[in-house]
Amino acid sequence: MNNNTVVEKIVDYIETHINEDLSLDKIAKALNYSKFYIARIFTEETKCTVYKYIQGRRLTLAAQKLVETEQPIVEIAYEAHYDSQQAFTLAFKQLYECTPNIYRKNGVFYPKQSKICKMGSFNGYSFMYYLAGGKLAA
Repeated sequence: MNNNTVVEKIVDYIETHINEDLSLDKIAKALNYSKFYIARIFTEETKCTVYKYIQGRRLTLAAQKLVETEQPIVEIAYEAHYDSQQAFTLAFKQLYECTPNIYRKNGVFYPKQSKICKMGSFNGYSFMYYLAGGKLAA
């Protein structure tokens, strides 16, 4: 199995279980690989750690909820697997460069970490496609 296929399996598992507690151990066990192999392959192929990808996806989904719902920020924080609104706000601000409250007031959703949906190579060059706004984008 090539590395791209392994990464696609990892991404599919993460996306299917994004609202659950996710750990490298849990992903490795579900996919029958060692956690060290998963961590190495994912980072080599995506230039992003598994943890950062999960965090980015959860914060992106939280950003969407901020704009599209009136759900309290503290609830969104807990759904994104943060222990407190303060921890969520700090992580959100690092990614989106504004607080969740300001982001909500701006009212425009833009994904910072889209789902990796296809990987491949051509003439020695690797590529990844990301799903952004329901359309395939390079």
